[in-house]
Amino acid sequence: MSAAISTRPDESIATIVTAGVDVGSSAVKIAVVRMDANGAAESLALHSERVRRRELRKVIREGFDVALEQAGVASSELAYIASTGEGELVDFRRGHFYGMTTHARGAKFLMPEALAVLDVGALHARAMLIDSQSRVLAYRMTSQCASGSGQFLENVARYLGIALEEVGETSLRAKNPQVVSSICAVLAETDVINMVSRGISTSDILKGIHLSMAGRYIKLLRAIGAESPVAITGGLAMDVGLAEALEERAREEGAVIKVETHPHSIFAGALGAALWGGFRHRVLSRRQELRN
Repeated sequence: MSAAISTRPDESIATIVTAGVDVGSSAVKIAVVRMDANGAAESLALHSERVRRRELRKVIREGFDVALEQAGVASSELAYIASTGEGELVDFRRGHFYGMTTHARGAKFLMPEALAVLDVGALHARAMLIDSQSRVLAYRMTSQCASGSGQFLENVARYLGIALEEVGETSLRAKNPQVVSSICAVLAETDVINMVSRGISTSDILKGIHLSMAGRYIKLLRAIGAESPVAITGGLAMDVGLAEALEERAREEGAVIKVETHPHSIFAGALGAALWGGFRHRVLSRRQELRN
C-alpha cells in the first residue's frame, strides 16, 4: 500500500490526519493522529512492532499498514507522514524530525504539565528541559555503552529468566538491593552474574540496577536544571520500579522530583512526529496559498 499526500486546497485550515513512525533499535512505533483547525489533536491509532531480527523495512511497512487499518484511514487521506529515530528506512515519509524534538512534543501531548522529559531508550537515555511549546531548551544524554540503557536492562532480565514487563513489579519487592557500581554495561553485566552466584535474589538485583540507573538519570536531570514534573518516555516508560527508584534517588540527593508516566508513553516519539508533521504541513500549505 503506497502512501500519498492529500492536496485539498483548504487543508491548511481543515481537519487533517497525519502519521508518525518512530524507528528504534528494538521496536517500531506508529501513531496516527487527527488534528483540527485549532491545533487540537486526538490519537486515532497507536501500534508497536518488535523487530526481533526481522528485515526492518518490512517491519516498518507492516506496522504502518496495521496502524492505518486500526485508525480506519487510507494512506491517501494522510496529509503528512513523518519519521523519527532511524527514519531513513521509512522510504514513504515526507519529512523527518530529530528524536529529542519528537519525544518532547509527544510527552507534552500526553502529560501537559511536564517541564522536563527523560527518554529511556534501548541504547541511551537523554534528559530534556522543555518549555510550554515543547521546545527543547537544554539536554544531556548517556553514552551508548552505558549500563543505564534499556538494552542493558533487557539483557539482565533475559539472564535472570524474567520478561522485561515483569522487571518493574519484581524490583518493588526488593528487601536489600545490591547497587551495580560499574558504568560500563559489559562490566555491569559481569557484576550481575557474580550476584546470582552469591545467591542474591532477583528482586534485590533488579532494584539495585534500577537505583544505579536512576542515579545516572538524576545527574542528567540536575545538569539541565530540570524541574518537576518529569515525564518518562521511551521503552522503559512503564517500568514502575525505575520510576520509584528515580524518586528515591532524588530524595537521597536532597532533590524533589515528581515522575510522571502515561499508558502511551512508549509512543511519545511517534506521536510527536505526527504532531510536528501536522504543524509543518500547515505551514507549507499556507506558504503555497500565499504564492498562489
